[in-house]
Amino acid sequence: MKAVLTAAVLTATALPALAFDPAQMTEAEKEAFGVAVREYLMANPEVLVESINVLEERRAADESKNDALLVENNKDAIFNDGHSWVGGNPDGDVTMVEFIDYRCGVCKQAHPVLEDLVKRDGNIRWILKEFPILTQESDMAARFAVAIQQEVGPEAYKKAHDALMETRGPINLEVLGKLAGDLGADSKAVLNRMNTEEVSDVIRKNHQLAEQMRIMGTPTFIIGGEMLRGVPAGGLDAAIARARAEKQG
Repeated sequence: MKAVLTAAVLTATALPALAFDPAQMTEAEKEAFGVAVREYLMANPEVLVESINVLEERRAADESKNDALLVENNKDAIFNDGHSWVGGNPDGDVTMVEFIDYRCGVCKQAHPVLEDLVKRDGNIRWILKEFPILTQESDMAARFAVAIQQEVGPEAYKKAHDALMETRGPINLEVLGKLAGDLGADSKAVLNRMNTEEVSDVIRKNHQLAEQMRIMGTPTFIIGGEMLRGVPAGGLDAAIARARAEKQG
């Protein structure tokens, strides 16, 4: 058996990959080879970790390429839809798009970080896309934000957005009506607009775009030609830098 085992291992390690054909092995050689491989992996488990890491890197690279293709194929709807709020520096050299849900805890945590990033950088065009997916309150808050933008304008929308991101309590018509009044808007007009086709059309188009982009969670960012499904551990600065480098290159 040892002779067969040795022969199998030598065959697998010494010959070129194309020359090693398990189909040509006898049943005894196959069994011995399997035992040898198992013993090797048990003695060197780091090989499995390395293999998993390589597989994960390849999977991530494939996903990144697919996401970049999705961005390219939907760039008009992403960057110039005509209904999403555009802030930061509208003439900035890098565009950052964020899909948000006002009931998303990570979105709330990221909000002050994004504010600091946009202010500190000074050259980021920031687009917000209402993408309510978590609760009925998510949909209600998104409709309110869109209604504020349509009724009052982009400055009031941003104030509403900030307030909704900072809200920790329930979101209902009473809360939203008071917020509209605080923003100097006609509360009744805003609440009535929330269920109009004009507002529904914005929410619907954002959901259709997200479906095309295979976006299933918030926050999701598109920076330049790159899609980030969540907030990277190191923040968004690296993605901003990559977008600038790609644009300059």
